[in-house]
Amino acid sequence: MRILWLSPWLRTLTRVQVDALRAAGHEALVVTTDQHYEKVTARPDERVLDPAIKDPRTLPALARVTAEAGRFAPDVVVSELMHDPRWLPMTRLAPLVQVVHDDRPHGADEERPWYRDAVLDLQTRTAAAVVAPSTHVAAVLSARFGRRVDVVPLTSDVPEADLPPVPAPASQRRDVVLLGRISPYKNVEVALRAWAAHTVSPAYQGDRLLVLGDGPLERLDLPEHVEWRREPFAYADVLPVLARAKASLAHYRLATQSGVQVLSMQLGVPTIVSDSGGLPEFAAPDLPPLRVDDVEGLTAVLDKLADPSTAAAVGASAREHYERHFSAERAAAGWGEVFARVGRRSGGGRA
Repeated sequence: MRILWLSPWLRTLTRVQVDALRAAGHEALVVTTDQHYEKVTARPDERVLDPAIKDPRTLPALARVTAEAGRFAPDVVVSELMHDPRWLPMTRLAPLVQVVHDDRPHGADEERPWYRDAVLDLQTRTAAAVVAPSTHVAAVLSARFGRRVDVVPLTSDVPEADLPPVPAPASQRRDVVLLGRISPYKNVEVALRAWAAHTVSPAYQGDRLLVLGDGPLERLDLPEHVEWRREPFAYADVLPVLARAKASLAHYRLATQSGVQVLSMQLGVPTIVSDSGGLPEFAAPDLPPLRVDDVEGLTAVLDKLADPSTAAAVGASAREHYERHFSAERAAAGWGEVFARVGRRSGGGRA
Protein backbone atom coordinates (compact mmCIF):
# COMPACT_ATOMS: atom_id res chain seq x y z
CA MET A 1 0.00 0.00 0.00
CA ARG A 2 0.91 3.66 -0.41
CA ILE A 3 0.83 5.34 3.01
CA LEU A 4 0.71 9.08 3.67
CA TRP A 5 1.82 9.54 7.28
CA LEU A 6 1.09 12.90 8.97
CA SER A 7 3.16 13.19 12.15
CA PRO A 8 4.15 16.70 13.24
CA TRP A 9 5.46 15.64 16.68
CA LEU A 10 6.70 12.03 16.69
CA ARG A 11 9.18 12.30 13.87
CA THR A 12 11.71 9.70 15.07
CA LEU A 13 9.02 7.13 15.90
CA THR A 14 7.43 7.67 12.48
CA ARG A 15 10.77 7.00 10.79
CA VAL A 16 11.16 3.67 12.54
CA GLN A 17 7.61 2.63 11.72
CA VAL A 18 7.64 3.61 8.04
CA ASP A 19 11.02 1.94 7.58
CA ALA A 20 9.57 -1.30 8.94
CA LEU A 21 6.51 -0.89 6.71
CA ARG A 22 8.72 -0.26 3.72
CA ALA A 23 10.66 -3.44 4.51
CA ALA A 24 7.29 -5.23 4.48
CA GLY A 25 6.60 -4.00 0.95
CA HIS A 26 4.70 -0.73 1.47
CA GLU A 27 5.50 2.78 0.21
CA ALA A 28 5.35 5.87 2.41
CA LEU A 29 5.46 9.65 2.26
CA VAL A 30 5.85 11.46 5.60
CA VAL A 31 4.68 14.99 6.38
CA THR A 32 6.23 16.27 9.60
CA THR A 33 7.74 19.31 11.37
CA ASP A 34 10.97 20.04 13.21
CA GLN A 35 9.35 20.12 16.66
CA HIS A 36 10.76 16.83 18.00
CA TYR A 37 13.45 17.25 20.68
CA GLU A 38 15.81 14.96 18.72
CA LYS A 39 17.00 17.22 15.89
CA VAL A 40 17.56 15.33 12.66
CA THR A 41 18.22 16.04 9.00
CA ALA A 42 15.32 15.65 6.57
CA ARG A 43 15.18 12.40 4.63
CA PRO A 44 14.04 12.00 1.00
CA ASP A 45 10.70 10.55 2.16
CA GLU A 46 9.96 13.49 4.50
CA ARG A 47 8.31 16.83 3.84
CA VAL A 48 9.03 19.19 6.74
CA LEU A 49 6.51 22.00 7.29
CA ASP A 50 6.62 25.06 9.51
CA PRO A 51 3.98 24.65 12.26
CA ALA A 52 3.33 28.39 12.70
CA ILE A 53 -0.41 28.47 12.04
CA LYS A 54 -0.77 32.27 12.15
CA ASP A 55 2.16 33.04 9.83
CA PRO A 56 0.90 33.46 6.22
CA ARG A 57 4.45 32.87 4.94
CA THR A 58 4.01 29.16 5.74
CA LEU A 59 1.08 28.75 3.34
CA PRO A 60 2.93 28.37 -0.01
CA ALA A 61 5.00 25.44 1.33
CA LEU A 62 1.86 23.87 2.82
CA ALA A 63 0.08 24.20 -0.54
CA ARG A 64 2.99 22.56 -2.35
CA VAL A 65 3.13 19.63 0.07
CA THR A 66 -0.64 19.17 -0.02
CA ALA A 67 -0.52 19.03 -3.81
CA GLU A 68 2.37 16.55 -3.72
CA ALA A 69 0.45 14.38 -1.26
CA GLY A 70 -2.44 14.31 -3.70
CA ARG A 71 -0.16 13.24 -6.54
CA PHE A 72 1.25 10.51 -4.29
CA ALA A 73 -2.27 9.02 -4.38
CA PRO A 74 -2.18 7.27 -1.01
CA ASP A 75 -4.24 4.18 -0.26
CA VAL A 76 -4.40 5.17 3.41
CA VAL A 77 -3.60 8.27 5.47
CA VAL A 78 -2.23 7.98 9.02
CA SER A 79 -2.68 11.00 11.29
CA GLU A 80 -0.66 10.96 14.51
CA LEU A 81 -1.04 13.84 16.98
CA MET A 82 -1.96 16.09 14.06
CA HIS A 83 -4.11 18.99 15.25
CA ASP A 84 -3.30 21.64 12.65
CA PRO A 85 -6.59 22.39 10.81
CA ARG A 86 -4.62 23.45 7.72
CA TRP A 87 -3.49 19.84 7.29
CA LEU A 88 -7.03 18.44 7.29
CA PRO A 89 -7.32 18.36 3.46
CA MET A 90 -4.52 15.79 3.42
CA THR A 91 -6.51 13.52 5.76
CA ARG A 92 -9.23 13.31 3.10
CA LEU A 93 -7.03 11.91 0.34
CA ALA A 94 -7.72 8.29 1.39
CA PRO A 95 -9.28 6.35 4.28
CA LEU A 96 -7.96 7.86 7.51
CA VAL A 97 -6.30 5.93 10.35
CA GLN A 98 -6.24 8.12 13.43
CA VAL A 99 -3.56 7.37 16.07
CA VAL A 100 -4.28 8.39 19.69
CA HIS A 101 -1.47 7.80 22.19
CA ASP A 102 -2.96 9.17 25.42
CA ASP A 103 -6.48 9.19 26.80
CA ARG A 104 -5.87 12.43 28.73
CA PRO A 105 -3.13 15.01 29.40
CA HIS A 106 -0.48 14.02 31.92
CA GLY A 107 -0.64 17.44 33.58
CA ALA A 108 -1.49 21.11 33.17
CA ASP A 109 1.56 21.63 30.97
CA GLU A 110 0.07 19.23 28.39
CA GLU A 111 -3.34 20.90 28.17
CA ARG A 112 -4.08 21.90 24.56
CA PRO A 113 -6.05 24.89 23.19
CA TRP A 114 -9.68 24.00 22.47
CA TYR A 115 -9.26 24.14 18.69
CA ARG A 116 -6.54 21.48 18.77
CA ASP A 117 -8.76 19.13 20.77
CA ALA A 118 -11.57 19.87 18.32
CA VAL A 119 -9.41 18.83 15.36
CA LEU A 120 -8.26 15.64 17.11
CA ASP A 121 -11.80 14.71 18.18
CA LEU A 122 -13.14 15.31 14.68
CA GLN A 123 -10.57 12.92 13.24
CA THR A 124 -11.21 10.31 15.93
CA ARG A 125 -14.97 10.37 15.27
CA THR A 126 -14.78 10.26 11.48
CA ALA A 127 -11.68 8.14 10.77
CA ALA A 128 -11.99 4.81 8.99
CA ALA A 129 -9.98 3.29 11.87
CA VAL A 130 -8.61 4.46 15.21
CA VAL A 131 -5.41 2.99 16.67
CA ALA A 132 -4.04 3.17 20.21
CA PRO A 133 -0.81 1.73 21.65
CA SER A 134 -2.46 -0.04 24.60
CA THR A 135 -5.72 -1.74 25.48
CA HIS A 136 -6.04 0.77 28.34
CA VAL A 137 -6.19 3.71 25.93
CA ALA A 138 -8.29 1.73 23.46
CA ALA A 139 -10.93 0.98 26.10
CA VAL A 140 -11.17 4.63 27.19
CA LEU A 141 -11.45 5.86 23.61
CA SER A 142 -13.97 3.18 22.67
CA ALA A 143 -16.22 4.22 25.55
CA ARG A 144 -15.79 7.93 24.83
CA PHE A 145 -16.41 7.80 21.08
CA GLY A 146 -18.57 4.68 20.83
CA ARG A 147 -16.45 2.95 18.24
CA ARG A 148 -13.90 0.21 17.70
CA VAL A 149 -10.29 1.06 18.55
CA ASP A 150 -7.45 -1.19 17.37
CA VAL A 151 -4.25 -1.77 19.34
CA VAL A 152 -0.92 -1.70 17.51
CA PRO A 153 2.19 -2.30 19.63
CA LEU A 154 4.26 0.74 20.51
CA THR A 155 7.80 0.25 19.28
CA SER A 156 10.93 2.21 20.17
CA ASP A 157 11.78 5.33 18.22
CA VAL A 158 15.47 4.34 18.04
CA PRO A 159 16.47 2.16 15.07
CA GLU A 160 18.25 -1.07 15.96
CA ALA A 161 21.24 0.08 13.90
CA ASP A 162 21.73 3.06 16.23
CA LEU A 163 21.94 1.03 19.44
CA PRO A 164 25.14 0.38 21.38
CA PRO A 165 25.93 -3.32 21.94
CA VAL A 166 22.98 -4.80 23.87
CA PRO A 167 22.29 -6.22 26.32
CA ALA A 168 25.24 -5.01 28.37
CA PRO A 169 27.08 -7.67 30.41
CA ALA A 170 27.13 -7.66 34.20
CA SER A 171 30.64 -6.20 34.25
CA GLN A 172 29.38 -2.98 32.62
CA ARG A 173 26.23 -2.48 34.69
CA ARG A 174 26.12 0.61 36.87
CA ASP A 175 23.65 3.25 38.10
CA VAL A 176 19.88 3.61 37.76
CA VAL A 177 18.33 6.03 35.24
CA LEU A 178 15.16 8.13 35.26
CA LEU A 179 14.93 9.54 31.74
CA GLY A 180 12.70 11.97 29.88
CA ARG A 181 10.71 15.12 30.41
CA ILE A 182 10.81 15.52 34.17
CA SER A 183 7.18 16.28 35.04
CA PRO A 184 5.10 15.74 38.19
CA TYR A 185 3.44 12.64 36.71
CA LYS A 186 6.85 10.93 36.59
CA ASN A 187 6.46 10.25 40.34
CA VAL A 188 9.97 11.49 41.06
CA GLU A 189 9.39 12.12 44.77
CA VAL A 190 8.48 8.48 45.38
CA ALA A 191 11.53 7.41 43.36
CA LEU A 192 13.78 9.63 45.48
CA ARG A 193 12.37 8.26 48.73
CA ALA A 194 12.93 4.70 47.57
CA TRP A 195 16.43 5.56 46.38
CA ALA A 196 17.34 7.14 49.73
CA ALA A 197 16.16 3.97 51.50
CA HIS A 198 18.13 1.81 49.05
CA THR A 199 21.40 3.69 49.58
CA VAL A 200 21.40 2.94 53.33
CA SER A 201 20.60 -0.75 52.84
CA PRO A 202 23.23 -3.55 52.80
CA ALA A 203 22.39 -4.16 49.12
CA TYR A 204 23.69 -0.76 47.98
CA GLN A 205 26.78 -1.01 45.77
CA GLY A 206 27.74 2.63 45.22
CA ASP A 207 25.55 3.41 42.21
CA ARG A 208 23.99 6.76 41.35
CA LEU A 209 20.44 7.61 40.44
CA LEU A 210 20.76 9.65 37.23
CA VAL A 211 17.81 11.91 36.43
CA LEU A 212 18.30 12.82 32.78
CA GLY A 213 16.19 15.57 31.24
CA ASP A 214 14.56 18.94 31.78
CA GLY A 215 10.89 19.59 32.46
CA PRO A 216 8.27 21.57 34.35
CA LEU A 217 9.36 20.39 37.81
CA GLU A 218 10.84 23.52 39.37
CA ARG A 219 13.06 21.84 41.94
CA LEU A 220 13.90 18.53 43.55
CA ASP A 221 15.28 17.85 47.01
CA LEU A 222 17.96 15.40 46.00
CA PRO A 223 19.23 12.85 48.49
CA GLU A 224 22.79 11.59 48.36
CA HIS A 225 24.01 9.71 45.29
CA VAL A 226 21.51 11.43 42.94
CA GLU A 227 22.56 13.50 39.94
CA TRP A 228 20.05 15.59 37.96
CA ARG A 229 21.34 16.51 34.51
CA ARG A 230 18.70 19.13 33.86
CA GLU A 231 19.21 19.87 30.20
CA PRO A 232 17.90 18.81 26.80
CA PHE A 233 19.52 15.60 25.64
CA ALA A 234 20.28 13.78 22.42
CA TYR A 235 19.98 10.04 22.08
CA ALA A 236 23.65 9.81 21.13
CA ASP A 237 24.48 11.10 24.61
CA VAL A 238 22.03 9.13 26.74
CA LEU A 239 21.83 5.75 24.99
CA PRO A 240 25.27 4.54 26.16
CA VAL A 241 24.41 5.56 29.73
CA LEU A 242 20.96 3.96 29.70
CA ALA A 243 22.18 0.77 28.01
CA ARG A 244 24.59 0.07 30.89
CA ALA A 245 22.12 0.89 33.66
CA LYS A 246 21.09 -1.62 36.28
CA ALA A 247 17.53 -0.33 35.97
CA SER A 248 15.33 2.24 34.27
CA LEU A 249 12.58 3.91 36.29
CA ALA A 250 9.21 4.39 34.56
CA HIS A 251 7.30 4.23 37.85
CA TYR A 252 4.82 6.94 36.88
CA ARG A 253 1.72 8.22 38.66
CA LEU A 254 -0.21 8.66 35.42
CA ALA A 255 0.68 6.99 32.15
CA THR A 256 -1.11 5.56 29.18
CA GLN A 257 2.05 4.36 27.45
CA SER A 258 5.76 5.04 27.79
CA GLY A 259 8.39 5.44 25.10
CA VAL A 260 11.02 5.26 27.85
CA GLN A 261 9.65 1.86 28.87
CA VAL A 262 9.96 0.31 25.41
CA LEU A 263 13.31 1.99 24.73
CA SER A 264 14.70 0.61 27.99
CA MET A 265 13.52 -2.91 27.20
CA GLN A 266 14.94 -2.59 23.69
CA LEU A 267 18.32 -1.79 25.25
CA GLY A 268 18.09 -4.78 27.57
CA VAL A 269 17.63 -2.73 30.75
CA PRO A 270 15.41 -3.89 33.64
CA THR A 271 12.46 -1.49 33.56
CA ILE A 272 10.54 -0.75 36.76
CA VAL A 273 6.98 0.45 36.16
CA SER A 274 3.91 1.30 38.23
CA ASP A 275 0.42 -0.13 37.86
CA SER A 276 -0.73 3.09 36.17
CA GLY A 277 -2.57 3.14 32.85
CA GLY A 278 -1.08 0.99 30.12
CA LEU A 279 2.32 0.44 31.75
CA PRO A 280 1.49 -3.07 33.08
CA GLU A 281 0.62 -4.22 29.54
CA PHE A 282 4.17 -3.52 28.37
CA ALA A 283 5.98 -4.85 31.43
CA ALA A 284 8.34 -7.80 31.11
CA PRO A 285 7.29 -10.76 33.31
CA ASP A 286 10.45 -10.63 35.46
CA LEU A 287 9.50 -7.22 36.90
CA PRO A 288 5.78 -7.02 37.78
CA PRO A 289 4.32 -3.50 38.17
CA LEU A 290 4.30 -1.83 41.57
CA ARG A 291 1.68 0.42 43.14
CA VAL A 292 2.38 4.07 42.50
CA ASP A 293 3.01 4.86 46.20
CA ASP A 294 4.83 1.62 47.07
CA VAL A 295 8.12 3.04 48.35
CA GLU A 296 8.96 -0.16 50.19
CA GLY A 297 8.34 -2.33 47.13
CA LEU A 298 10.38 -0.03 44.91
CA THR A 299 13.23 -0.08 47.41
CA ALA A 300 13.18 -3.88 47.41
CA VAL A 301 13.43 -4.00 43.61
CA LEU A 302 16.33 -1.53 43.65
CA ASP A 303 18.05 -3.72 46.27
CA LYS A 304 17.58 -6.79 44.06
CA LEU A 305 18.89 -5.12 40.90
CA ALA A 306 21.91 -3.65 42.66
CA ASP A 307 23.58 -7.01 42.00
CA PRO A 308 25.04 -6.60 38.48
CA SER A 309 24.54 -10.27 37.57
CA THR A 310 20.87 -10.04 38.46
CA ALA A 311 20.52 -6.76 36.55
CA ALA A 312 22.15 -8.29 33.46
CA ALA A 313 19.94 -11.41 33.57
CA VAL A 314 16.71 -9.44 34.04
CA GLY A 315 17.83 -7.01 31.34
CA ALA A 316 18.43 -9.81 28.84
CA SER A 317 14.92 -11.08 29.56
CA ALA A 318 13.54 -7.55 28.99
CA ARG A 319 15.30 -7.42 25.62
CA GLU A 320 13.73 -10.75 24.60
CA HIS A 321 10.32 -9.49 25.73
CA TYR A 322 10.76 -6.39 23.56
CA GLU A 323 11.74 -8.41 20.50
CA ARG A 324 8.73 -10.73 20.87
CA HIS A 325 6.11 -8.05 21.45
CA PHE A 326 7.30 -4.53 20.57
CA SER A 327 9.87 -4.69 17.79
CA ALA A 328 9.41 -2.49 14.72
CA GLU A 329 8.58 -5.61 12.71
CA ARG A 330 5.81 -6.56 15.16
CA ALA A 331 4.40 -3.04 14.95
CA ALA A 332 4.53 -3.10 11.15
CA ALA A 333 2.56 -6.35 11.13
CA GLY A 334 -0.11 -4.71 13.28
CA TRP A 335 -0.26 -1.66 11.03
CA GLY A 336 -0.53 -3.92 7.99
CA GLU A 337 -3.58 -5.66 9.42
CA VAL A 338 -5.33 -2.33 10.05
CA PHE A 339 -4.45 -0.99 6.60
CA ALA A 340 -5.67 -4.16 4.88
CA ARG A 341 -9.04 -3.98 6.65
CA VAL A 342 -9.49 -0.26 5.93
CA GLY A 343 -8.53 -0.81 2.29
CA ARG A 344 -11.03 -3.66 1.86
CA ARG A 345 -13.78 -1.60 3.49
CA SER A 346 -13.15 1.32 1.14
CA GLY A 347 -12.97 -0.92 -1.90
CA GLY A 348 -9.48 0.33 -2.67
CA GLY A 349 -5.93 -0.43 -1.74
CA ARG A 350 -3.01 -1.62 -3.76
CA ALA A 351 -0.96 -4.60 -2.60
